[in-house]
Amino acid sequence: MDKTKIETIKKYGFEFLTIFVGIFAAFTLDNWNENRKDHHTEIKILYEINRGLQQDMSDIDVNAAGHRAGLQAAVFFSQLILNKRSNSDSIGYHYFNLLRDFISVQNISGYQTLKSKGLEIIQNDSLRTKILSLYENDYNSLRKLEEDYAELQFFQHYQHDFSQLMVPDFMLDTNGKVGGISIPLNVTAAEKKILLIDLSRMAANRNFMIATYTEVKSKIMKLQQQIDAELKR
Repeated sequence: MDKTKIETIKKYGFEFLTIFVGIFAAFTLDNWNENRKDHHTEIKILYEINRGLQQDMSDIDVNAAGHRAGLQAAVFFSQLILNKRSNSDSIGYHYFNLLRDFISVQNISGYQTLKSKGLEIIQNDSLRTKILSLYENDYNSLRKLEEDYAELQFFQHYQHDFSQLMVPDFMLDTNGKVGGISIPLNVTAAEKKILLIDLSRMAANRNFMIATYTEVKSKIMKLQQQIDAELKR
């Protein structure tokens, strides 16, 4: 091969190599920029989810406390029915808590942002799975239980029995507020059974919800710990 051809090959080979390196470098830089943007977006979303989880914990505490107050009310009225309580001054307070229903409210703005950007933006597989499970499974279950499950609609499901059998014995003060109840109740043995069975079912359902909230709260706390660890990396 003559010298001219060798020089030509070297020339075009160098030009090709230069172009290839330039394209590869540009692609690498572009890919690096995209990864940096994705990581920045991931961090912002995790911060947003974490703030929402803190609000969710507060809502869970409020609902769980409400169910515990409902349990106390169930005990209060059981004792009245069984003639084991003579002081009924707080009956208005307990009657409100006895039939009180709740809704499950979650701050899902961070999760909605995540879904719009694509779940894969969360690089940690374990963290992504836990976020998905909490919002799609646990939160949906809480909403369905509190808002759709018939026996947890306390006012709708049980109010008739108590208004028919117990409310007539309520005593009102001069302002028309419940101030006490006539004891012993003017109910038959069969009616007492109805009320006591109602109270037992209400207590069982409230205990179930308290246990459910406790479990979900534990999952939220563990998820927050994992998010905090991810944000510190």
